[in-house]
Amino acid sequence: MRVGIGYDIHRFEKGRPLILGGVEIEGETGLGGHSDADVLLHAIMDALLGAAGLGDIGCFFPPGDPAYAGADSRQLLAQTVQMITQVGYKAWNVDVTIIAEKPRLAPHIRSIRQRIADTLDLDEARISIKATTNEGIGDIGRGKAIAALAVALLEQR
Repeated sequence: MRVGIGYDIHRFEKGRPLILGGVEIEGETGLGGHSDADVLLHAIMDALLGAAGLGDIGCFFPPGDPAYAGADSRQLLAQTVQMITQVGYKAWNVDVTIIAEKPRLAPHIRSIRQRIADTLDLDEARISIKATTNEGIGDIGRGKAIAALAVALLEQR
């Protein structure tokens, strides 16, 4: 078994859809970034890659590479799963905390868990998604950004 930790943060940017865990949160301002800026999936990808000893998402999906401009992070996560499979591992479970003052995420957690479970080919019970605030501290606390922290456990195939 191997454990990895991932973290990502993006600021809000008007004119973009808000995508978290591969789910579009309707009526909300999105996050700025080179791809779709899905902080949740980016944190998971970093956790998976780290656990497999492969580095981080910037090594494989560089933010300046035009090939990934506007990329769907679910597709990048699927590629990440292929990479960890090639080195002999499979995700066992993923635990994620989203840190955001807005929007309220409770109504979306179930959909996000299902989407991630489908992409990782895991039972939904092995995906944990939690949300918390930053208690008014920093850019996250002022509602200017969203961050995510992920832990992934891999098993050797």
